Amino acid sequence: MSASPSTAKRASSLESLFTKLREADRAAFIPFVTAGRPTPAETGEVLDMLAETGADLIELGVPFSDPLADGPTIQAASFRAIRDGIGLPETLRILEAFRARHPTPVVLFSYLNPVLRYGVEPFLRDAAEAGAGGVLLTDLPTGADPELESAFASSPLDLIRLVAPTTPPERVREIASSARGFLYYVSRTGVTGEQAALAEGLEREVAAIRAETTVPVAVGFGISTADQAGVVGRVADGVVVGSAIVDRLEREGVAGTAAFVEELARAVHRAR
Repeated sequence: MSASPSTAKRASSLESLFTKLREADRAAFIPFVTAGRPTPAETGEVLDMLAETGADLIELGVPFSDPLADGPTIQAASFRAIRDGIGLPETLRILEAFRARHPTPVVLFSYLNPVLRYGVEPFLRDAAEAGAGGVLLTDLPTGADPELESAFASSPLDLIRLVAPTTPPERVREIASSARGFLYYVSRTGVTGEQAALAEGLEREVAAIRAETTVPVAVGFGISTADQAGVVGRVADGVVVGSAIVDRLEREGVAGTAAFVEELARAVHRAR
């Protein structure tokens, strides 16, 4: 990566993606995987497989030692990746190599500490150069650090914001006012992980968020099957599936996971 890229705002690749999907009346399929898993050497193969089996947008998780928002499946994957020497610098190299092969947009999913350790300005520069379309920081709430948030706002990256079932309407409006790319609706309280059933009232809750913003709304946390993904694809602009894919990768490898990912993608794309 060169040392002197421009940080001037550019057209958002995520905005362009969701505009195209909206015109096609289709939701986005957004798989999540952890960088470095199942092995560091296989992560590029995983990303290629996701792009080739129907992913519209990929969330690439940065391994972190204290991933409090993640359930046991993603926690375990993160710990194994760290054990194998994968951190933020290595994740950016994986991303850069993938984006040289595929146009599929990628959002980096991280906690704040790895970014602070890397350096905010170097991170914004290097992540944009590596081809990231945005970044989701699980522990940077809107208004928590105006200076840091301003740095992201003036960068080429979309800072993806989180909304939860417990977020009151006035707070949704505040979060939505500065949102770019898409809003990530955490469909249930607690941590990530596979669930036997979707949260009740999901359609009503997504509609309430949409009433406050024109930014696309993607739904994640607990979506585990193609049937569930199809249901969410009928009411949301994007469907995020993480733990179910990460678990399948850990148990069955890349080849054994491809058919499952393709099934999820078909369900999302045929939902409407």
